[in-house]
Amino acid sequence: MPGIQSTETDLDTCIAFLNEIGLTVKVQKIDDTSFLPGLSIENGCIIIDKGSLKYPGDILHEAGHIAVVPAAERSILDTGSIEKRKDREAEEMMAIAWSYAACVHLHIDPYFVFHNEGYQTGGNHIADQFRQKRYFGLPMLQWIGLTADEKRANELGIAAYPSMIKWLRD
Repeated sequence: MPGIQSTETDLDTCIAFLNEIGLTVKVQKIDDTSFLPGLSIENGCIIIDKGSLKYPGDILHEAGHIAVVPAAERSILDTGSIEKRKDREAEEMMAIAWSYAACVHLHIDPYFVFHNEGYQTGGNHIADQFRQKRYFGLPMLQWIGLTADEKRANELGIAAYPSMIKWLRD
């Protein structure tokens, strides 16, 4: 259902998952104004201020930004540098597709990430499109080796997207 309310359990599930796949999550006070309330990226780490976090699902999308960049570049990422990357648009689409796959993997409703206060008020539309298997970003996730579309998955004998081969780009 669009506009689903998140729970503390969803937030804890996301944090545990991100730590499990090798992304660093720190829970601490964020002193400055961040682009997303209660959420920042510093030196490739996701910083969460639970006291001011407005949309917990944004954590998965921001994690997607970190996950899709080459491993050698992850540790230098911060909120500002993500916006300035030369492949920003492609990485944005991959982060959206990555975060949808994470929702499916974690059994979290996609509206948790794709709420209508984000994505220029089009979050619910994105979730609807992905639920109808209209997966933009998938070709690029496949190209960097994180997943496979149905045709390629059948050739390899593996599960297709939204299942992931791995969660982090090499």
